[in-house]
Amino acid sequence: MTTPEQQLALIKRGCEELIQEEELLERLREGRPLRVKAGFDPTAPDLHLGHTVLMNKLRTFQQLGHDVIFLIGDFTGMIGDPTGKNVTRKPLTREQVLENAKSYKEQVFKILDPARTRVVFNSEWMGQKSAADLISLAAQYTVTRMMERDDFTKRFNNQQPIAIHEFLYPLLQGYDSVELKADVELGGTDQKFNLLMGRTLQTRYGQKPQCILTMPILEGLDGVQKMSKSLNNYIGVADTPGEMYQKLLSMPDALVWRYFELLSFRAIEEVEGFRQEVDSGRNPQDIKKILAEELITRFHGEEAALNAHKAAGNVLAKGEIPEDVPAITISADGQADLPLMAILNRAGLTKNSAAAKDVISRGGVYIDGQQASADFRMRVGSQHVIQAGKKAIARVSLEK
Repeated sequence: MTTPEQQLALIKRGCEELIQEEELLERLREGRPLRVKAGFDPTAPDLHLGHTVLMNKLRTFQQLGHDVIFLIGDFTGMIGDPTGKNVTRKPLTREQVLENAKSYKEQVFKILDPARTRVVFNSEWMGQKSAADLISLAAQYTVTRMMERDDFTKRFNNQQPIAIHEFLYPLLQGYDSVELKADVELGGTDQKFNLLMGRTLQTRYGQKPQCILTMPILEGLDGVQKMSKSLNNYIGVADTPGEMYQKLLSMPDALVWRYFELLSFRAIEEVEGFRQEVDSGRNPQDIKKILAEELITRFHGEEAALNAHKAAGNVLAKGEIPEDVPAITISADGQADLPLMAILNRAGLTKNSAAAKDVISRGGVYIDGQQASADFRMRVGSQHVIQAGKKAIARVSLEK
């Protein structure tokens, strides 16, 4: 049996901040399943791997015997969370929110245990509130305290509009914790203000304040900005195995350790072993493939993971050669064969040697439908259909 102290150590792994640690340990010592809440506004139809950082931690709570409340903010989604926004968000229609919420429900159980997950919609209680109820809720907080939020302060100082309904969002999110009597609420580091609102309102309504666990924000594939569909730097939970594989292998080498930290279920010691192997000369692409296989297995199954490289956006993946492939003849300049990098350059399949080296290291070169190894050499007199990346493809002949 896992002790409260051991549970706390597992819960804290990878988290950014825990408020308050002693309070959570006290609740764990009660020996009952805790009510662990996380809210998601269905502002887009698909979840991405950035969302799953929270879900992975929810899964940890479930494995420790606690109950997860997966809150779909269909009511608050029509307001739009102003966190991190420098302009007022355009509210979604009821129809858009419900359609997105349906998609969320289909995707969440790729990670969470349905038996220990309660899916709720905050319209269940917020939709029943009267105007008087909302005024009473608004009276629980001051404009001065609301303006302590960094994004509101910046917009105010820059004379950018702040709509009154945006002040309601943190209050409504906080009230969700009152309604659900949450013991713990999870959120990204950018949600800290809203999560603290839950503690404040629970106290005002005579409840024991929830503990707060903030998780790091996952960078997108650019390695810089927050993963976001609008920035096109995301990997969607609903992406095909081939899409996931291609995106993961194309990420910057330095980003792979961050993704292992926040997305992988492998032991820390095993990941550290991978890092040491790369430091000793192992190709980082090998490690990306290990991560890709783990994540694709989680969302699509083991067989899909094993075959994902065949569908990673490569037109030769199934051995099917398009009829309109251009024919190119290149010269070996008297040599018996040429290395793969030279072939790509001379055939014009890459812009330069650096681009050729990059696509080879990513495993993005296919020869006659098979992924090419970096040490491939093409012999004089032979002909192959070669693809570099997604679009560059040609029937290449090598002459003396």
